[in-house]
Amino acid sequence: MKEGREKRVSFPPDEQMVSDFVERRAELQEADSLTLTDIILAYKQSCEKHHVKPNPKALDQLKQITCVTDRARCFDLSGEKLDYCSCESLEEILKSVQFDFISLQGAELEENGASSLLDMFLYYESATHLDVSSNSGMGFSGWLSLSHLLRQSGCLWRLDACNMPMVDYAAQALSKALLTSRLTVLHLENTCLSGKPLFTLVGALKRNVALQELYLCENNLNGYQDSMQLGDLLKYNSTLKTLDLSNNTMCDSGLEEICDALSSQKTGLRTLILSNNHITHLGMSHLQNILPRLKTLETLNLGKNILENRGIHTLKESLMINRSLLQLGLASTGITCEGAVTLAEILAESPQIQRLDVRQNQVLAGGLMALALALKINRSLIRLDLDQHLKEEKEDFLVETQKTLLCRISDLCAANATTAKGTALRPASPDPSDCAETTHPLPTQTAD
Repeated sequence: MKEGREKRVSFPPDEQMVSDFVERRAELQEADSLTLTDIILAYKQSCEKHHVKPNPKALDQLKQITCVTDRARCFDLSGEKLDYCSCESLEEILKSVQFDFISLQGAELEENGASSLLDMFLYYESATHLDVSSNSGMGFSGWLSLSHLLRQSGCLWRLDACNMPMVDYAAQALSKALLTSRLTVLHLENTCLSGKPLFTLVGALKRNVALQELYLCENNLNGYQDSMQLGDLLKYNSTLKTLDLSNNTMCDSGLEEICDALSSQKTGLRTLILSNNHITHLGMSHLQNILPRLKTLETLNLGKNILENRGIHTLKESLMINRSLLQLGLASTGITCEGAVTLAEILAESPQIQRLDVRQNQVLAGGLMALALALKINRSLIRLDLDQHLKEEKEDFLVETQKTLLCRISDLCAANATTAKGTALRPASPDPSDCAETTHPLPTQTAD
């Protein structure tokens, strides 16, 4: 691409795209004959031409590539300051090597540099997973180029655009792209979506038929207008399988809107994450009404909400009736031994639940005893997440009893897993690279 800040890539009519595609394939076939040494040399020469120093992080990653004809695993430029000339110099790499995952997180992209680089990603089909998070300086042109990329890329399946405000032109550009995009996973955590940006986004997603996973954590989404928009999304979109709304303020009123929408779905969500949303035991009445009717929901995370024992008791009968739920997250929900006994009664009746998370609750020996007894009956549970540190009891011998019961519960879950013979939890969406962070429906076990 020619040097110059005024340069823009123009996109031809659809009929011309066919001939352009053939030309592009020819260029890539020519690039196949290049060696890794050739590519590194071309990159260094491009840097000299654009008066920038070669990026050490980029060079180190190039040297680790073993085959230039296959997609490399990861091109991680996160935290590297990429001005316009630095972006232009990267073309010598992008024209020769494609990647599974490219991270530009926190790269301080400027408008012209972002636009140029994203145009290259489209032309060379550079990535299947792209992270542009924490780049609030992308500007109008940058978002416009990202919109072109999303609409026209044949290989991009996941986009992370987190930690930057979704201003009006960004919301419009993204929404326009989502009408026809092939994206299946979209992360928009901490993007100030509440209000008009969410309204704009939902307007497009109601007609989207490709997206399967949507992550909207930490957006200050409320239980009023925002939850009504999300309810409309679930009523009109039948392809979305995962919705992560953790760390918002949906409250009980927002949960009511979500439940109302779920009740109208015939084929719908498999994973719903509502952790840390100011939901109380009162909101469980809405879930109580729809859980028996849900046929597809497999993962429900209600962690870090003040459900207390009363909330678990409200859900008891509906959880016993439900036959779709495989994973239930109740970490840090104010449960004591009384709530654990209720959960034990649910486990004794459930033929399908595979994982239950009750960490960071005040479950003592009495609750552990009930859970251990339930696992003598239950044959489906293969993972019960409990705090591994021993908790203070009124009697010292009960502390040792906790230790014994934790071991027994672990053994019983392991026995169920062996009996299941590989019919384990539904895996999370594949992550093309361990360079990328993956949001899990339930938190992973950590040592206490």
